[in-house]
Amino acid sequence: MSTSPTDLMAAIQREIKDQRYPPVDKWNPDFCGDIDMRIAADGTWFYMGTPITRAPMVRLFSSVLRKDEDGKTYLVTPVEKIGITVDDAHFVITLADQVGTDDAPLWQLTTQTGDRLLLDKDHPLWVEIDAATGEPRPYVRVRGRLDGLISRAVYYQLVDAADLVEDAGKTEVLLKSDGETFSLGQLDA
Repeated sequence: MSTSPTDLMAAIQREIKDQRYPPVDKWNPDFCGDIDMRIAADGTWFYMGTPITRAPMVRLFSSVLRKDEDGKTYLVTPVEKIGITVDDAHFVITLADQVGTDDAPLWQLTTQTGDRLLLDKDHPLWVEIDAATGEPRPYVRVRGRLDGLISRAVYYQLVDAADLVEDAGKTEVLLKSDGETFSLGQLDA
């Protein structure tokens, strides 16, 4: 018995929504200071200048990340809140899978820590232009106020799947997912 595309999409959506994270947004412990922990622009985690190479440890730390309204990022437990440094984004998007259909496109994105999300209204994609290089820097909201930088390879994959729409002499690169349309930028004339 084959599974319909609609049933498959619903199963993927349920599976992703069933990912569980500690309720860091509900915890309000005292601030205990900053530690020498950093998430580099390429997604590598460092402690006291040394890369953290154990993937389970990085996944554990990433599960208790929270970015507060003050713009700072913290590791949060029920009893302490510790500040860390983030060079660019909290995550890097390393995989993209088109799990929908041609008629109802749906993109599943995966971070370097294994978090999965669907590109949708709750996880929007946007592109900033690097002032120094003029190059696009695509991001997606992963959870809470935590963002992911979309890797170059994944960005090119999404651009390849996107539609080119011309309007007023400009060509915009638009990607559809879960009924939403996201701009991947404009093409130069």
